Amino acid sequence: MKFATYVYDGDVSCGVVDDGRVHPLDESMQSLLSGGLSRALDIGAAARARPSIDLTAVTLLAPLQPSTMRDFVAFEEHVEGVRRSVDGVQGVAEAWYEAPRFYFTNPYTVSGHGAVIAPPAACTALDFELEVAAVIGTSGSNVEMHQAHSHIFGYTILNDWSARDIQRREMQVGLGPAKGKDFANTLGPWIVTADEIHDHRDAEGFLHITCTVDVNGQRIGQDSLANMGWTFDALVAYASRDSWVHPGDVLGSGTVGNGGCLAELWGRRGEQTPPPLQAGDVVTMTVEGIGTLINTVGRSRATAEIPAARVVDHAGVRQEHVRV
Repeated sequence: MKFATYVYDGDVSCGVVDDGRVHPLDESMQSLLSGGLSRALDIGAAARARPSIDLTAVTLLAPLQPSTMRDFVAFEEHVEGVRRSVDGVQGVAEAWYEAPRFYFTNPYTVSGHGAVIAPPAACTALDFELEVAAVIGTSGSNVEMHQAHSHIFGYTILNDWSARDIQRREMQVGLGPAKGKDFANTLGPWIVTADEIHDHRDAEGFLHITCTVDVNGQRIGQDSLANMGWTFDALVAYASRDSWVHPGDVLGSGTVGNGGCLAELWGRRGEQTPPPLQAGDVVTMTVEGIGTLINTVGRSRATAEIPAARVVDHAGVRQEHVRV
Protein backbone atom coordinates (compact mmCIF):
# COMPACT_ATOMS: atom_id res chain seq x y z
CA MET A 1 0.00 0.00 0.00
CA LYS A 2 1.20 3.52 -0.80
CA PHE A 3 0.76 6.34 1.73
CA ALA A 4 1.36 9.92 0.58
CA THR A 5 1.25 13.42 2.01
CA TYR A 6 -0.14 16.02 -0.37
CA VAL A 7 -1.72 19.45 -0.81
CA TYR A 8 -5.20 19.71 -2.27
CA ASP A 9 -7.32 22.84 -2.32
CA GLY A 10 -4.88 24.50 0.06
CA ASP A 11 -5.01 21.78 2.71
CA VAL A 12 -2.26 19.31 3.66
CA SER A 13 -3.57 15.76 3.98
CA CYS A 14 -2.45 12.15 4.10
CA GLY A 15 -3.92 9.57 1.75
CA VAL A 16 -3.67 6.19 0.07
CA VAL A 17 -2.47 6.21 -3.54
CA ASP A 18 -4.11 3.58 -5.71
CA ASP A 19 -4.48 3.32 -9.48
CA GLY A 20 -3.71 6.98 -10.15
CA ARG A 21 -5.98 8.33 -7.44
CA VAL A 22 -5.60 9.49 -3.84
CA HIS A 23 -8.02 8.33 -1.16
CA PRO A 24 -7.93 10.88 1.71
CA LEU A 25 -7.39 9.80 5.30
CA ASP A 26 -8.46 11.51 8.50
CA GLU A 27 -5.07 10.86 10.13
CA SER A 28 -1.62 12.38 9.79
CA MET A 29 1.34 10.36 8.56
CA GLN A 30 2.90 10.44 12.02
CA SER A 31 -0.29 9.01 13.50
CA LEU A 32 -0.25 6.20 10.95
CA LEU A 33 3.40 5.41 11.66
CA SER A 34 2.90 5.44 15.42
CA GLY A 35 -0.11 3.16 15.18
CA GLY A 36 1.83 0.38 13.50
CA LEU A 37 1.72 -1.24 10.08
CA SER A 38 -1.23 -3.57 10.69
CA ARG A 39 -3.49 -0.72 11.81
CA ALA A 40 -2.34 1.47 8.90
CA LEU A 41 -3.19 -1.26 6.39
CA ASP A 42 -6.69 -1.56 7.86
CA ILE A 43 -7.20 2.20 7.72
CA GLY A 44 -5.92 2.33 4.15
CA ALA A 45 -8.18 -0.50 3.04
CA ALA A 46 -11.22 1.28 4.47
CA ALA A 47 -10.23 4.53 2.74
CA ARG A 48 -10.28 2.86 -0.67
CA ALA A 49 -14.04 2.51 -0.36
CA ARG A 50 -14.47 6.28 0.00
CA PRO A 51 -14.35 9.10 -2.62
CA SER A 52 -10.94 9.82 -4.15
CA ILE A 53 -9.02 12.56 -5.96
CA ASP A 54 -7.12 12.28 -9.23
CA LEU A 55 -3.40 12.12 -8.46
CA THR A 56 -2.67 14.83 -11.03
CA ALA A 57 -4.87 17.27 -9.06
CA VAL A 58 -2.70 17.19 -5.92
CA THR A 59 0.79 18.42 -5.09
CA LEU A 60 2.86 15.74 -3.44
CA LEU A 61 4.98 16.71 -0.44
CA ALA A 62 7.62 14.68 1.36
CA PRO A 63 5.61 11.72 2.68
CA LEU A 64 6.74 12.43 6.25
CA GLN A 65 8.65 14.92 8.37
CA PRO A 66 11.35 12.62 9.75
CA SER A 67 12.10 12.62 13.46
CA THR A 68 15.73 11.77 12.71
CA MET A 69 17.62 10.83 9.55
CA ARG A 70 20.52 8.39 9.67
CA ASP A 71 22.21 7.97 6.30
CA PHE A 72 24.34 4.86 5.86
CA VAL A 73 27.04 4.02 3.28
CA ALA A 74 26.14 0.43 2.50
CA PHE A 75 27.38 0.10 -1.10
CA GLU A 76 31.06 -0.75 -1.47
CA GLU A 77 31.24 0.37 -5.11
CA HIS A 78 29.94 3.82 -4.16
CA VAL A 79 32.41 4.17 -1.28
CA GLU A 80 35.37 3.26 -3.47
CA GLY A 81 34.49 5.71 -6.24
CA VAL A 82 33.54 8.64 -4.04
CA ARG A 83 36.57 8.19 -1.78
CA ARG A 84 38.78 8.58 -4.82
CA SER A 85 36.82 11.66 -5.96
CA VAL A 86 36.44 13.46 -2.62
CA ASP A 87 39.58 12.37 -0.72
CA GLY A 88 41.90 11.40 -3.58
CA VAL A 89 42.48 8.00 -1.94
CA GLN A 90 42.30 4.60 -3.65
CA GLY A 91 40.31 1.66 -2.29
CA VAL A 92 37.91 1.27 0.62
CA ALA A 93 38.93 1.89 4.24
CA GLU A 94 39.08 -1.32 6.26
CA ALA A 95 36.82 0.25 8.89
CA TRP A 96 33.97 0.29 6.36
CA TYR A 97 33.75 -3.52 6.44
CA GLU A 98 33.43 -3.74 10.21
CA ALA A 99 29.95 -2.24 10.62
CA PRO A 100 27.35 -0.25 8.64
CA ARG A 101 28.58 3.31 9.13
CA PHE A 102 26.21 6.28 9.04
CA TYR A 103 25.95 9.97 9.78
CA PHE A 104 22.98 12.03 10.96
CA THR A 105 21.64 14.37 8.28
CA ASN A 106 19.16 17.23 8.44
CA PRO A 107 15.43 16.44 8.83
CA TYR A 108 14.53 20.14 8.51
CA THR A 109 15.48 20.54 4.84
CA VAL A 110 13.41 17.63 3.51
CA SER A 111 11.32 18.23 0.40
CA GLY A 112 9.20 16.01 -1.82
CA HIS A 113 8.48 15.00 -5.39
CA GLY A 114 8.46 17.98 -7.76
CA ALA A 115 10.36 20.33 -5.44
CA VAL A 116 12.95 22.73 -6.86
CA ILE A 117 16.28 22.31 -5.05
CA ALA A 118 18.42 25.39 -4.36
CA PRO A 119 22.12 24.52 -3.93
CA PRO A 120 24.41 26.46 -1.56
CA ALA A 121 25.62 29.75 -2.99
CA ALA A 122 29.26 28.63 -2.82
CA CYS A 123 28.61 25.29 -4.56
CA THR A 124 30.25 24.58 -7.92
CA ALA A 125 29.93 20.77 -7.86
CA LEU A 126 26.31 19.84 -7.11
CA ASP A 127 25.53 16.13 -7.07
CA PHE A 128 22.57 13.82 -6.54
CA GLU A 129 22.65 10.57 -4.55
CA LEU A 130 20.23 7.74 -5.33
CA GLU A 131 19.14 5.88 -2.20
CA VAL A 132 16.25 3.94 -0.72
CA ALA A 133 15.19 4.76 2.82
CA ALA A 134 13.46 2.59 5.41
CA VAL A 135 10.87 4.36 7.55
CA ILE A 136 10.60 3.09 11.12
CA GLY A 137 7.14 2.23 12.45
CA THR A 138 7.90 0.46 15.73
CA SER A 139 10.17 1.69 18.52
CA GLY A 140 13.08 -0.43 19.63
CA SER A 141 16.42 -0.42 21.40
CA ASN A 142 19.20 -2.98 20.83
CA VAL A 143 16.97 -4.67 18.26
CA GLU A 144 17.97 -8.22 17.36
CA MET A 145 18.65 -9.03 13.70
CA HIS A 146 15.81 -11.54 13.45
CA GLN A 147 13.32 -8.95 14.73
CA ALA A 148 14.62 -5.91 12.84
CA HIS A 149 12.42 -6.21 9.74
CA SER A 150 9.29 -5.96 11.90
CA HIS A 151 10.32 -2.44 12.97
CA ILE A 152 10.13 -1.14 9.39
CA PHE A 153 6.84 0.47 8.37
CA GLY A 154 7.79 0.98 4.74
CA TYR A 155 10.22 2.35 2.19
CA THR A 156 10.64 5.48 0.11
CA ILE A 157 13.18 6.97 -2.30
CA LEU A 158 15.84 9.29 -0.89
CA ASN A 159 17.90 11.80 -2.86
CA ASP A 160 20.75 12.89 -0.58
CA TRP A 161 21.83 16.03 -2.44
CA SER A 162 25.53 16.87 -2.08
CA ALA A 163 27.71 19.93 -2.66
CA ARG A 164 30.90 18.01 -3.38
CA ASP A 165 33.32 20.94 -3.36
CA ILE A 166 32.06 22.15 0.02
CA GLN A 167 32.01 18.58 1.37
CA ARG A 168 35.60 18.02 0.27
CA ARG A 169 36.85 21.08 2.15
CA GLU A 170 34.96 20.59 5.39
CA MET A 171 35.79 16.89 5.73
CA GLN A 172 39.48 17.79 5.86
CA VAL A 173 38.77 18.82 9.44
CA GLY A 174 38.18 15.15 10.30
CA LEU A 175 34.42 15.33 10.85
CA GLY A 176 31.56 14.12 8.73
CA PRO A 177 29.90 16.29 6.07
CA ALA A 178 28.02 19.39 7.25
CA LYS A 179 27.07 22.21 4.88
CA GLY A 180 28.05 20.03 1.96
CA LYS A 181 24.98 17.93 2.76
CA ASP A 182 22.37 19.53 4.99
CA PHE A 183 20.90 22.03 2.52
CA ALA A 184 18.53 19.46 0.98
CA ASN A 185 17.19 15.93 1.16
CA THR A 186 14.29 14.71 -0.97
CA LEU A 187 11.93 11.89 0.02
CA GLY A 188 9.11 10.43 -2.03
CA PRO A 189 6.99 10.16 -3.89
CA TRP A 190 5.27 8.19 -1.09
CA ILE A 191 5.91 5.42 1.42
CA VAL A 192 5.31 1.87 0.18
CA THR A 193 4.49 -0.44 3.07
CA ALA A 194 7.00 -3.10 4.07
CA ASP A 195 4.69 -6.01 3.24
CA GLU A 196 4.96 -5.16 -0.48
CA ILE A 197 8.70 -4.47 -0.52
CA HIS A 198 9.60 -7.51 1.57
CA ASP A 199 8.19 -9.71 -1.18
CA HIS A 200 11.54 -8.94 -2.88
CA ARG A 201 13.63 -10.30 0.02
CA ASP A 202 15.91 -13.26 -0.57
CA ALA A 203 16.81 -15.88 2.02
CA GLU A 204 19.47 -13.60 3.55
CA GLY A 205 17.16 -10.59 3.71
CA PHE A 206 18.58 -8.62 0.78
CA LEU A 207 16.10 -6.80 -1.46
CA HIS A 208 16.28 -7.60 -5.18
CA ILE A 209 15.03 -4.24 -6.38
CA THR A 210 16.36 -2.23 -9.33
CA CYS A 211 17.16 1.48 -8.87
CA THR A 212 17.88 3.94 -11.71
CA VAL A 213 18.69 7.63 -12.03
CA ASP A 214 18.46 9.88 -15.09
CA VAL A 215 19.49 13.51 -15.61
CA ASN A 216 17.56 15.37 -18.30
CA GLY A 217 16.36 12.04 -19.66
CA GLN A 218 19.83 10.49 -19.91
CA ARG A 219 20.53 7.36 -17.87
CA ILE A 220 23.40 7.97 -15.44
CA GLY A 221 23.23 5.01 -13.05
CA GLN A 222 21.54 1.70 -12.34
CA ASP A 223 22.02 -0.79 -9.53
CA SER A 224 20.19 -3.28 -7.32
CA LEU A 225 19.58 -3.06 -3.59
CA ALA A 226 20.79 -6.67 -3.51
CA ASN A 227 24.32 -5.23 -3.84
CA MET A 228 24.21 -3.63 -0.39
CA GLY A 229 26.91 -4.74 2.01
CA TRP A 230 24.28 -5.15 4.74
CA THR A 231 20.54 -5.76 4.76
CA PHE A 232 18.10 -3.14 6.01
CA ASP A 233 17.63 -5.50 8.99
CA ALA A 234 21.28 -4.88 9.89
CA LEU A 235 20.84 -1.12 9.50
CA VAL A 236 17.92 -1.14 11.93
CA ALA A 237 19.79 -3.31 14.43
CA TYR A 238 22.93 -1.17 14.26
CA ALA A 239 21.05 2.13 14.46
CA SER A 240 19.29 0.92 17.61
CA ARG A 241 22.47 -0.37 19.29
CA ASP A 242 22.92 1.43 22.62
CA SER A 243 20.24 3.81 21.35
CA TRP A 244 16.68 3.87 19.99
CA VAL A 245 14.73 3.94 16.78
CA HIS A 246 11.22 5.42 16.88
CA PRO A 247 8.29 5.82 14.46
CA GLY A 248 9.15 8.46 11.90
CA ASP A 249 12.91 7.82 11.93
CA VAL A 250 14.44 7.43 8.48
CA LEU A 251 17.37 5.11 7.66
CA GLY A 252 18.98 5.75 4.27
CA SER A 253 20.61 2.85 2.46
CA GLY A 254 23.48 4.94 1.26
CA THR A 255 24.01 5.67 -2.40
CA VAL A 256 23.80 2.77 -4.82
CA GLY A 257 26.78 1.91 -7.00
CA ASN A 258 27.22 1.93 -10.77
CA GLY A 259 26.52 5.64 -11.17
CA GLY A 260 24.27 6.22 -8.18
CA CYS A 261 25.93 9.65 -7.92
CA LEU A 262 28.19 11.76 -10.11
CA ALA A 263 31.12 11.76 -7.66
CA GLU A 264 31.51 8.00 -7.98
CA LEU A 265 31.89 8.38 -11.75
CA TRP A 266 34.23 11.37 -11.34
CA GLY A 267 36.46 9.28 -9.10
CA ARG A 268 36.65 6.42 -11.56
CA ARG A 269 37.13 8.60 -14.65
CA GLY A 270 39.47 11.18 -13.14
CA GLU A 271 37.38 14.04 -14.47
CA GLN A 272 33.96 15.61 -13.88
CA THR A 273 32.12 13.63 -16.53
CA PRO A 274 29.11 13.86 -16.53
CA PRO A 275 29.37 17.49 -15.36
CA PRO A 276 28.03 18.79 -12.03
CA LEU A 277 24.33 19.60 -11.91
CA GLN A 278 23.25 23.04 -13.10
CA ALA A 279 20.12 25.14 -12.66
CA GLY A 280 17.33 23.68 -14.76
CA ASP A 281 18.60 20.10 -14.68
CA VAL A 282 15.92 17.50 -13.95
CA VAL A 283 16.90 14.50 -11.81
CA THR A 284 14.64 11.44 -12.08
CA MET A 285 15.01 8.51 -9.71
CA THR A 286 13.00 5.32 -10.17
CA VAL A 287 12.94 2.40 -7.76
CA GLU A 288 11.17 -0.85 -8.60
CA GLY A 289 8.14 -1.37 -6.38
CA ILE A 290 8.18 2.20 -5.05
CA GLY A 291 7.83 4.66 -7.92
CA THR A 292 9.54 7.72 -9.39
CA LEU A 293 10.93 10.80 -7.63
CA ILE A 294 11.57 13.87 -9.82
CA ASN A 295 13.22 17.14 -8.82
CA THR A 296 14.58 20.16 -10.65
CA VAL A 297 17.73 22.05 -9.74
CA GLY A 298 17.06 25.70 -8.97
CA ARG A 299 19.28 28.72 -8.32
CA SER A 300 21.19 29.47 -5.16
CA ARG A 301 19.98 31.91 -2.54
CA ALA A 302 22.14 34.73 -1.21
CA THR A 303 23.64 33.94 2.20
CA ALA A 304 25.29 36.01 4.92
CA GLU A 305 29.07 36.03 5.14
CA ILE A 306 30.60 34.13 8.06
CA PRO A 307 33.99 35.34 9.34
CA ALA A 308 36.96 33.01 9.25
CA ALA A 309 38.51 31.81 12.50
CA ARG A 310 40.87 34.05 14.36
CA VAL A 311 44.17 32.48 15.44
CA VAL A 312 45.15 33.23 19.02
CA ASP A 313 48.40 32.72 20.90
CA HIS A 314 49.47 33.80 24.39
CA ALA A 315 50.03 37.34 23.13
CA GLY A 316 46.48 37.62 21.74
CA VAL A 317 45.07 37.66 18.22
CA ARG A 318 47.77 37.10 15.61
CA GLN A 319 45.92 36.96 12.29
CA GLU A 320 42.68 36.25 10.49
CA HIS A 321 42.45 33.56 7.84
CA VAL A 322 40.69 33.81 4.51
CA ARG A 323 36.92 34.06 4.74
CA VAL A 324 34.72 31.38 3.19
